[in-house]
Amino acid sequence: MNGIKKVVCGISGGVDSSVAAMMLAKKGYEVVGVFMRNWDVTNEVGVCMADREAEDAERTCKHLDIRFQEVNFVKEYWNDVFSEFLSDYQNGFTPNPDILCNRHIKFHLFWDYALEKIGADAVATGHYARSSFGPFLENFQPQKNVKLLQAADSLKDQTFFLSQVHQKALQSTMFPLGKFTKDRVKRMAQESGMEFVASKKESMGICFIGSRDFKSFIKQYLDPTPGPFIDLGTGRVVGHHQGIHNYTIGQRCRIGGQLHRYYIAHKDQKTQEIKVVDDTDHPVLYTTSLTTGPMHWINALPPLLLSTGKLRCLFR
Repeated sequence: MNGIKKVVCGISGGVDSSVAAMMLAKKGYEVVGVFMRNWDVTNEVGVCMADREAEDAERTCKHLDIRFQEVNFVKEYWNDVFSEFLSDYQNGFTPNPDILCNRHIKFHLFWDYALEKIGADAVATGHYARSSFGPFLENFQPQKNVKLLQAADSLKDQTFFLSQVHQKALQSTMFPLGKFTKDRVKRMAQESGMEFVASKKESMGICFIGSRDFKSFIKQYLDPTPGPFIDLGTGRVVGHHQGIHNYTIGQRCRIGGQLHRYYIAHKDQKTQEIKVVDDTDHPVLYTTSLTTGPMHWINALPPLLLSTGKLRCLFR
């Protein structure tokens, strides 16, 4: 993608996006650091973490001497990500809001904002991923589709969370960190005088929950729907719960007064019954088939699937 001059880099206030922005600046691009405000509700101690992250993001941009600005997608995040997240949980599914956020917000609304409002030639993020067009789109070919590739650091690889991003957005997205390990990225931040982000505790799990217990968080938005735990083998009621949305298939559930360790085998959204088994190797916890919705192919239908009707893939 020749002629790239202006690049918008999503700045989160963390070490990954900070180092990505630093690498872009060193390469001579006109870099604009943009902080996305997607969640503005206070956490369990009454603090809005988005305010703190925005401060760190702005500090990073000042340190790198690049332009900083903020864009607010709180309404869109609530409607397109959080509402769908709650709906799925209420219906017994276990959604991944990071996938929804990347699809609806970061690689759709944010991507549009960067190119149309700021006039960027490309977008960059701190994701641990690679693309067939190279970390800085040096291998861009306008008539060719881009492929999403796993990062060099298999422990930090984030391609699973990018699995529903559309081809058009990926074609103009840079992933500067794709060939680096997390440890190397932290060292790069320290060597560049950004100890304030290198030393931050890494955020884990769902961003809007923070360090709260999931059940404590979710009950603020979903009413309890009590139901029984039923031993699949005996049909006996072995306990009670406050809603199937609190549990995932295969998860160990702690049921008071029981000597056995029980694991979730089946959830019934209509009756709120949860069937449990007392063995991690129980046959009901394994399956040889699955049902899925419409597939999202980033590049194209796999040739093997087209020719044989079979698909070989990784799953999480």
